[in-house]
Amino acid sequence: VITIDHGGGLRSSFEPVDSPLTAGTLVAKGETIGTLQPGHCGSLACVHWGVRRGEAYVNPLEFVTDLRPSILLPVSPDDD
Repeated sequence: VITIDHGGGLRSSFEPVDSPLTAGTLVAKGETIGTLQPGHCGSLACVHWGVRRGEAYVNPLEFVTDLRPSILLPVSPDDD
């Protein structure tokens, strides 16, 4: 398990991951944090991803999905 502390009580965890990082290592957005380990889910590759705010788990999709409603804009006659 590798856990990243994002500050403000927000942490994300990933497993099964093999990582060369040690506790306290700073990582940048987009940086590789490790390699997914095979065999955990049979022949399939899978990662368990959790996000906690304090001690409470929250939906991780809230951090990677734009959950705002879509708004359709009128077509301008100038777009022809």
